[in-house]
Amino acid sequence: MPIIEANGLSKTYRVYQKKEGLLGALRGLWRREYKEVKAVESVSFTIEPGEIVGFLGPNGAGKTTTLKMLAGLIYPSAGNAQVLGHVPWERADDFRRRFALVMGQKNQLWWDLPAADSFQLHREIYSLSAEQFQRTLGELTDLFGVKELTRQPVRELSLGERMKMELIAALLHQPRLLLLDEPTIGLDVVAQVTIQKCLRDYNSIRGVTILLTSHYMRDVEALCKRVLVITHGKLVYDGPLTGIAERFGNEKLVKLQFDGTETPGDLGAFGEVTSREGPIATLKVERLRVAEVMAAMLDRYTVLDVSIHDPPLDQMIAKVFEEGTTPAPELVEK
Repeated sequence: MPIIEANGLSKTYRVYQKKEGLLGALRGLWRREYKEVKAVESVSFTIEPGEIVGFLGPNGAGKTTTLKMLAGLIYPSAGNAQVLGHVPWERADDFRRRFALVMGQKNQLWWDLPAADSFQLHREIYSLSAEQFQRTLGELTDLFGVKELTRQPVRELSLGERMKMELIAALLHQPRLLLLDEPTIGLDVVAQVTIQKCLRDYNSIRGVTILLTSHYMRDVEALCKRVLVITHGKLVYDGPLTGIAERFGNEKLVKLQFDGTETPGDLGAFGEVTSREGPIATLKVERLRVAEVMAAMLDRYTVLDVSIHDPPLDQMIAKVFEEGTTPAPELVEK
């Protein structure tokens, strides 16, 4: 049975359009105009137990809105969903005890208190036994490497340490589903890698299902084999991460090292030259023409070394975003 099953989920907001100037404001008292904003439109997907799935999209694409519907924080305008066997917006107690939502820009720990005190509060909220609580807390603090920091006020911790504490707080009741919204936002590369490893290890140990939104492609590449891509509220891709290169990577990057100290001046005839440095040049070439271009270049020049690879993932993801279309706002009068 899928952990998450969403069918045609949609969320539309009705936003008042305030007119400029005093006259416009006065007219708005009697005749108001509203804009229908479709934050999420007919999104459908399923996620199986134990999967780590990336949920990608530009700002305002509908990622957080979708997570909030799956967590039961907001009601959909249309569609339905089953999460852990429950309708999330019915907010059954059994459902709320089996998932956790962590938002990188919002804190659930008390700022001036040690994290250990907030952990105790979570123990009371979820009615955890002392034995279960101590055992789980010990496992998590060992896994995240913060056992010596739990008695330190949260405000004195680094950003990376605080995020580890946030994740521990979310995992104390051993949820089966973890919804993560930008968990590594603002973290440096070292902290990002540490969080990635902890999440990967916890998934391996506990089999927790993870739905992750992130703007850092390193997070997605390190954790996710499958991705969902949403743009302008519509799901435009659902499949393996490697499939993005096959579907949207219409070009290859060809890096060549030529004999001599400079690159030939007529490389533009073979593709788009993206960089030149001494005898080394990188060209962007259509995927289907790579063999033809390489044969022509090797016939014309002396090439000492060559490598062919896909463009960076973030560039291909940007192409996926372009698959969506911006819905035209619809004005209605009251």
